[in-house]
Amino acid sequence: MKAWQNWIWILVVVGAWGYMVFRFHGWNAHQIAGLAIMIPALCLWAVARLQLGSSFAVTAQAKELVTHGLYSKIQNPIYLFSAIFIAGIILFFGNPIWFLVFLVLIPMQVARIRKERRALEAKFGDAYREYRKHTWV
Repeated sequence: MKAWQNWIWILVVVGAWGYMVFRFHGWNAHQIAGLAIMIPALCLWAVARLQLGSSFAVTAQAKELVTHGLYSKIQNPIYLFSAIFIAGIILFFGNPIWFLVFLVLIPMQVARIRKERRALEAKFGDAYREYRKHTWV
């Protein structure tokens, strides 16, 4: 994916999120707490997405071993910050049914992470295994 496509995707996500959040009036404590979780998670998700650059793909592909920025500490920052963002959304809306959706998404994301790990290990071998030793998640 090209850099401008990453920016467009980020703007679409941020725009949709902004519309969803700021159409509310009469904020309460759980909405403020949800927002406090969502904002940094969304910012870190966007940073991770930009740092991944052209290596981003919807399907598991091993284009390049990204080891800089957030990826120098976290193996899957996009998944991590997406999950935190979704947790913030659940808190913001205060509807327990969304928690069930979250519980369904977790195994799906774990399966995607495993596919990506297999693809990266197949292409980068020892370099990827060494990278995993020094990173979290």
